[in-house]
Amino acid sequence: MNRPDPARPRCKWAQADAMMMTYHDEEWGVPVHDSRQLWEMLVLESFQAGLSWRTILRRREGFRRAFMGFDPDRVARFAEADINRLMADPGIIRARAKIVAAIGNARAYVAMRAAGEDFATFAWGLLPGGQAVHEPALAVQAASPLSQAMAAALKARGFRFVGPVTAYAWMQAAGMIHDHEAGCFRHAGAGA
Repeated sequence: MNRPDPARPRCKWAQADAMMMTYHDEEWGVPVHDSRQLWEMLVLESFQAGLSWRTILRRREGFRRAFMGFDPDRVARFAEADINRLMADPGIIRARAKIVAAIGNARAYVAMRAAGEDFATFAWGLLPGGQAVHEPALAVQAASPLSQAMAAALKARGFRFVGPVTAYAWMQAAGMIHDHEAGCFRHAGAGA
């Protein structure tokens, strides 16, 4: 990762520290079409609910280790002993409901794949024309009709802990919704 230039104009939320700047500059809003990576991002966004994104970024490597490199096949086989192991792991957020949801979401992901449905094709297919969209708003929004539709579609396939707010944040992070602020240096190139 490159060292971020603190003088570079970027979204307001990304100006707090170098870690947030780097995440913003190199990852946030970059379109992701890899199914496994999208699932990883959804798991992290689900754990973020009610917390700051900085908290999740600081623990991302702990999450990768604890969830077997975000291998959905391995996570789908987790049992009660794995839940107990994760509940004792200080490298992640130890919220039982979120841990159980992540395991269930791995099972939903695997079930979709077994039924011949690719996760990335499914997610991007819910967007108008399958392309990243910008949802203009007068103020920062936490959910939208599109994220409500995404959350409903995910829940219909067995995913949990994926309400409209979590879906919106996931869609922003994965580049499905282009929400870089107008003054941000990434505004013009986002969604590409």
